[in-house]
Amino acid sequence: RKEFVDLYVNYVLNESIRKPFEDFMQGFIRGCPAESWKIFLPAELQVLLLGHTDYDWQLLKKNVTYVYYEESHQTIKNFWTVFYKLPEEKKKKFLAFLSGSDRIAPYGLEYFVFYIEDPFCQNPDNSYPSARTCNCTLLLPR
Repeated sequence: RKEFVDLYVNYVLNESIRKPFEDFMQGFIRGCPAESWKIFLPAELQVLLLGHTDYDWQLLKKNVTYVYYEESHQTIKNFWTVFYKLPEEKKKKFLAFLSGSDRIAPYGLEYFVFYIEDPFCQNPDNSYPSARTCNCTLLLPR
């Protein structure tokens, strides 16, 4: 039985996926030569590909640029008051809403710049916040 289980596990986890994995690996190495990746430790490579999870929300506020808003505007004050009261998981969801990912880019949050812009809605009370993930802009109606 032990030999059967060992052979079955080997088949399921190794042999059955060998061909698809080799095809994936060839395509990956063609786009990202393996020599370039060998200089990284596994944890460093994970951060490079996925981003990291060291969140400093005060730094996020420090790096915002306001478009058609002043930092002293009541809408902005309300936004940050509500943001800081959110649980950690909701803050990550906001980051995903804003940038498309709930992880911080490898270069770090100190270089992450985002914008809060007034979209000049005709009736702001009937408008929802939206985001442009390509340039990390939060469109926040007054």
